[in-house]
Amino acid sequence: MAAENGHTAKEIIAIRRADGESRTLAASLPRLVLEARRIAANVIHGLHGRRRAGSGESFWQYRRFVSGEPSQNVDWRRSARDEHLYVREHEWEAAHTVWIWPDRSPSMAFASKTARESKLERTLIVAFALAELLVSGGERVGIPGLMAPTASRSVIDKMAQAMLHDDADRLSLPPSFVPSALAETIVLSDFWSPIAEIRATLAGLSGSGAHGTLVQVVDPAEESFPYSGRVEFVEPEGFGAITAGRAESWVQDYTARLALHRDQIRAETNKLDWLFTTHATDRSAAELLLFLHAGMQVSKSGARTTTIKAGPAA
Repeated sequence: MAAENGHTAKEIIAIRRADGESRTLAASLPRLVLEARRIAANVIHGLHGRRRAGSGESFWQYRRFVSGEPSQNVDWRRSARDEHLYVREHEWEAAHTVWIWPDRSPSMAFASKTARESKLERTLIVAFALAELLVSGGERVGIPGLMAPTASRSVIDKMAQAMLHDDADRLSLPPSFVPSALAETIVLSDFWSPIAEIRATLAGLSGSGAHGTLVQVVDPAEESFPYSGRVEFVEPEGFGAITAGRAESWVQDYTARLALHRDQIRAETNKLDWLFTTHATDRSAAELLLFLHAGMQVSKSGARTTTIKAGPAA
């Protein structure tokens, strides 16, 4: 059959795996969407409004006319009601584009017994909830290479549909593109890619001067390496397997390599004034959502810092 269809055995396996992943995602999306909306609603309820006076079109408030202002600013209809002159102020238009990249590569499907959900499920919940939160604040949200920026109130549905109909390879890192200087990019991934690939991706995303945040989403087992005895570790993206005779003897080396990898990522983000944090799936998704929202507010204020943390210290 492989010869007749022109596919190698490896290609057939890859096609079947992709089909299985699509079916699994389609089955779980309704639950993930509901959870994302619940979390977003709770966070939105706890946040103060972001409105302020500016050059937008939506009416905000009246204020007293200040001597020296152009007379055309006066709202004569409102001023006719009493002895003072009033100016009609409009809401500040703060809308800009936020690109959200949820890593949907095979390694994100991993979930240990101590995790609340898989890395992929947590990533999608946070991506959906963040999009809902941003759109409610007047921002536009897009997915690099998959969905054009939109301010639609049904942004979660649009994101879910775009993912369901995406038949491209599941990349760990965003495709190459250069966001505008005023855009923000959020990359949610386990970042197990080689540091050279991460560095190249960052160079492209920051080429215009745009800011962003890298969030390493990890399973608790990837933090602590709680294995012992004879264990076979399988690379989920087709790079083979390796067997440890005494897995517990690998802990020290694993911990050192993990710390080095994170230090390398942090060094790259620090150069660009980007944020980097880690988030374990046994922690609250709302915690990460609040961190991301706060990070973007700090970025807008011009006082960006890389000391904010979400979850265990990175």
